[in-house]
Amino acid sequence: MTGGAAVSVGAAGGEAGSGAADGAAGSGAGAVFDRLTGQDQVIEQLRAAAESNRPTHAWLFTGPPGSGRSVAARAFAAALLCDRHGCGECPSCHQVTAGSHADLLLVRPDGISYGVKQTRELVLRAAASPVYGGWRVVLFEDADRATEQAANALLKAIEEPPPRTIWLLCSPSAADLPITIRSRCRLVTLRTPPTAAVADILRRDGVDADRAVEAARASLGHIGRARRLATDPEAAARRAEVLAVPARLTGVGEALAAAASLVDSAKSEAAAITQALDGPERDALRQAFGEGSTGKGVASAVRGAAGALKDLEARQKSRATRIERDALDLALLDLAAFYRDVLAVQFDAEVELANSAQQADLRAIAGSSSPRDTVRKLEAIMICRTRLAASVAPLLAVEELTLTLAGVLPE
Repeated sequence: MTGGAAVSVGAAGGEAGSGAADGAAGSGAGAVFDRLTGQDQVIEQLRAAAESNRPTHAWLFTGPPGSGRSVAARAFAAALLCDRHGCGECPSCHQVTAGSHADLLLVRPDGISYGVKQTRELVLRAAASPVYGGWRVVLFEDADRATEQAANALLKAIEEPPPRTIWLLCSPSAADLPITIRSRCRLVTLRTPPTAAVADILRRDGVDADRAVEAARASLGHIGRARRLATDPEAAARRAEVLAVPARLTGVGEALAAAASLVDSAKSEAAAITQALDGPERDALRQAFGEGSTGKGVASAVRGAAGALKDLEARQKSRATRIERDALDLALLDLAAFYRDVLAVQFDAEVELANSAQQADLRAIAGSSSPRDTVRKLEAIMICRTRLAASVAPLLAVEELTLTLAGVLPE
């Protein structure tokens, strides 16, 4: 992977669709952890560490998408920086929640990867003494996006940390980071919240009870996704289009059309997101360099703005690629959940179906194929995800997948 990804440091952000329940946390020591859902063991572990006043210097938060990795890390940061170990009410806790605390470095790679230059700059900032005399906390979301060189720079910082600096790394799996890094971190493993807990959060948000349960099932425990499916008609419509794909795969033409539709949908979604982000960033950069101003030093500022704008455009392009890949990967996960339900129907398993609203299609496909066929289709989806992560051209990878699902290509 290449470096040069954009990054937000010290700004509010979080794992998209994390396992946090919106709404005010309760008062008292450790109240910041009330925002986590279905993570009792993790909460107990983090509370004890914060109250010990001698926490480990490096932590690795892992768990599936939507489990609340960054939310747990943010709550832990608040507990470390709060005199009452995360009361949820003091200025320190509010500043951590907003991402504006002077002793919190919040890092979230925007692009495909996180390069060595950014990592070295981060390490220098992390070495500074705490402003308020307590801890200096570095919360690094998506640490698995660090390049090999960046990981090596990060390893050195974790091996020889300043006495008052604590690193909080977030990654879907410990295996996504080099063993040299994960072996030096205390592991925190979050689990997928149960459907009932996710539905309860949606109901508290004002979502109708039936819709809340359906969205919670469809999201597979991903609270942010559940909220979008329950409240955003466009998100629900995109998912419905993906779930309609298996029934349409009746031949070569249909398979190729389905592949093009999946890729185009991901591109459109990514374009809408990046367009909303790119313009304000460019305007802010031009304003910072005094565009439109006159007087001494303007020519030098204009030259500086041109170089900075070129760097920004490169980072934005990397971010757009990442968003497109993430959107396409989400569609593939929806397909995998569909075929998982098909397999459950074929075995008459007493399990909760993520796609109970598609009972007719599930039973039709289950009746026209064998469990062996379904397992092979699930394997094909996982192979496609792996190829996309390895930067294979999206349309080629998805075309091969849909042709395989249609039975045109040998499995």
